[in-house]
Amino acid sequence: MDTSPNRRAPWWFNLTGHLLEPWLKLRRDPAEPAALLKAGVPVCYVIERDGLSDALILERACREAGLPSPMQPLPGTRRRRSVFALGRSDGLLWGRNRQRSPKDTLGQLARALEDDPSRDVQIVPVSIYVGRAPSRDTGWFRVLFSENWVMVGHFRRLLALLLNGRDTVVQFSAPVSLREALAEAGAMPPERFARKIARVLRVHFRRIRAAVIGPDLSHKRTVVDAVLNAEPVRAAIAATASKEKITYAKAWRRAQKIMLEIAADYSHPVVRSASFVLSNFWNKLYDGIAMHHFDKARAAAPGYEVVYVPSHRSHADYLLMSYQLHHSGVVVPHIAAGANLNLPVIGPILRRGGAFFLRRSFKGNALYSVVFNEYVAQLIDRGVPMEYFIEGGRSRTGRLLAPRAGMLAMTVRAFLRAPRRPVLFQPVYIGYEKLMEGKSYAGELSGKPKEKESLIGLIKGLKVLRQRYGHVALNFGEPIELTPLLDAASAQWREASGDPDAKPEWLGGVVDRLAQQIQVNINRAADVNPINLLALALLATPKHAMAEADLLAQLELSKALLEALPYSDRVTLTPLDPAAIVAYGEQMGWIRRVAHPLGDVLVADDEQAVLLSYFRNNVLHLTATAAWVACCFLNNRRMSRNSVIRLGKIIYPFIQGELFLPWDSEGFGQQLQATIDFFVRRGLLESTGEGRVLERGPGQDDAAYQLKVIGRSLIQAFERYYITLAALAKNGPHVLTAGELENACTLTAQRLSLLSEQAAPEFFDKALFRGFIQKLRERKIVWTDEAGKLDYDSALDDMVRDARVILAREVRHSILKITPGGHDDRHELDRDDDKTSRIAPIAEATPPDASPADLHARHVEAAHRVHVHEPVEPVTPVEPDTSRDERRPD
Repeated sequence: MDTSPNRRAPWWFNLTGHLLEPWLKLRRDPAEPAALLKAGVPVCYVIERDGLSDALILERACREAGLPSPMQPLPGTRRRRSVFALGRSDGLLWGRNRQRSPKDTLGQLARALEDDPSRDVQIVPVSIYVGRAPSRDTGWFRVLFSENWVMVGHFRRLLALLLNGRDTVVQFSAPVSLREALAEAGAMPPERFARKIARVLRVHFRRIRAAVIGPDLSHKRTVVDAVLNAEPVRAAIAATASKEKITYAKAWRRAQKIMLEIAADYSHPVVRSASFVLSNFWNKLYDGIAMHHFDKARAAAPGYEVVYVPSHRSHADYLLMSYQLHHSGVVVPHIAAGANLNLPVIGPILRRGGAFFLRRSFKGNALYSVVFNEYVAQLIDRGVPMEYFIEGGRSRTGRLLAPRAGMLAMTVRAFLRAPRRPVLFQPVYIGYEKLMEGKSYAGELSGKPKEKESLIGLIKGLKVLRQRYGHVALNFGEPIELTPLLDAASAQWREASGDPDAKPEWLGGVVDRLAQQIQVNINRAADVNPINLLALALLATPKHAMAEADLLAQLELSKALLEALPYSDRVTLTPLDPAAIVAYGEQMGWIRRVAHPLGDVLVADDEQAVLLSYFRNNVLHLTATAAWVACCFLNNRRMSRNSVIRLGKIIYPFIQGELFLPWDSEGFGQQLQATIDFFVRRGLLESTGEGRVLERGPGQDDAAYQLKVIGRSLIQAFERYYITLAALAKNGPHVLTAGELENACTLTAQRLSLLSEQAAPEFFDKALFRGFIQKLRERKIVWTDEAGKLDYDSALDDMVRDARVILAREVRHSILKITPGGHDDRHELDRDDDKTSRIAPIAEATPPDASPADLHARHVEAAHRVHVHEPVEPVTPVEPDTSRDERRPD
């Protein structure tokens, strides 16, 4: 970029710049703005206010970035400076800025271009914020003079520079070609064109300011009054007064009390002050906080009402999101928080940090529901970014919970009511290496009651500061626009605009699809840290222990799998090698080393193993495809490739519902093909019969052991499925309700966990059984009769038989023995079918010129078609694994 023209700034301007230089520290956004400009085209900068300080800051930022000086004449025009402002101030010290139309400058530029058609000018909007970026050495008093929506006078601006000048942000926006803008305007007169460009620039600066420091929010009382004066709220107040036979004034006061209970009271000074406190807090707790793909999220946000929808795993989620967004120069969103957090002292602070509070249930309180819905609508209408957790509560298992779409439905209905600003949902994956609430989660899953939040409990919880919790990752997933979803649902969705009570038939389907897509996109942005990888490996062994050499090999395999078959382009993977991962796990206290002459053993003790299951579940979806393929070979030496894929497609809807996987049935089949090819390349499987038959090595083989470790990460899910199917089959149709089946499954899983090897706490989690039962109903495998009891047909028996491919006979018999039922028919349920009765003679189905390899492949393929009830050809049974692993008992 050419910076050679002489700068004609007066001597006093340069002197003032030198005097101010020690008080200023600039941060440019982007760091290299020269890349935005077109070479050889004159540059004219535009800033919000006409002030000496802003001119000095801009001149220095341009000089440091290698850009043309704003103080030089603008080539091709009579202008002595290459900068102009949208606002000017009255008075020298106490004047306040007022808006003015820079029509003279823009009109002059337009006329200059009309006189010379070969000439062009780049208009570069530059936003300058003093006191925006937080730092640890900034005092609280400086917050009072930080950037806000008030265009202050010269004296206040001077104080802001002296106090906050070292936290100055200069944001360069993409240039606008004045020549192209003139061409688009056509025959528009220069004066009118200048007014139009000025309006566009003002909108641009307001949008950038809203993104950086938040929307121009009035006082809390103004928002409260707007809600209480809204027509739906007034109607609800009148209805309450009539129903309860009280005066309108009394009902109005009740609505006002509800509104004050809900509403946030956002305070920028409080947010800034909290950021200073949190800087020290995070340094005591964590070794680092990383954000990935945030630049993509920030680039997509302008012009949208942004709703952040993170995963919810800890109370720290609220604070981490707000702190990191504020630290990165983005406005802190208004956060929907449970009323249980509205504690003395803490509640008011959270409220001023942007939290608004909602009760767990709105049932039985129509007035509360209307007031809350109207408040959400007001936030969206004012362009206030929001954040809420659609899981409803913190995950106790590490998996994403089934979404509760109440807040999503409110958001969609608020947008339908006034679709002025498009809505963008921004999924965020939050990943930890250790949780403050880990032990309480394990206790709750084991049956202990949840402890209620209280101020005393919070004070007692300060002991967490004595520990270190490793690293935290905030990964921003693919954003989801609401408008395309509405367009796909109904071409006439805009007709519902303006009606606050509108509930179109298609609304529920849109909300459900949106909720599912949010969870899928959160999982597609997972961060795989060293603790996740250690948990995947060690928890797949009965004693949660592995020889060091085996553990290193398994970690290397897991990383290679995730790199060769990337789940998504937003998944991040630890850069540590296997040896460093093991060392880090020891340092964090998750595993311990047992020295032995034949080689050290790495062990996760029982208590740590229970907690590690949380971190395995964080990333279980990333290895679900590989785990299914490996599961097929836990109890079988050989299977046909087609059988692995066909059975995988049958089980996929249930795995997808539990882990929020992104593919459809065909996409999952393609992933299975790619995974099988990876296993063949790595030597974990051998492909014969021209690729139609797959075989693993004997149990004592290293490759077979690695395959079993991968498969066992998902085996408990299939055991849960079998428990549900067995309970239904043993009790028979028209016997159990969905709730009774859920309880029976939970009790069976708890007892099985007590009688066999220690299972992860989520093995008997009611929510997982509930989700599987719901998926069975969606797939029409079971349904509810007139009496509310579950009914089914032969399809359920088919699923019970298919389970023999995955689960060992001992496991199936244990489940059938424990499962409560009307009669003991476990042998009936688990009997081997007479496959030969369903098979035609071999000579009739096999071509006479078939090779031995083709014949064997057809045998194996047909054996597994029996499991999916297709017409079959002559087969020999699948070869079971009769070998034992002497080195590694499993």
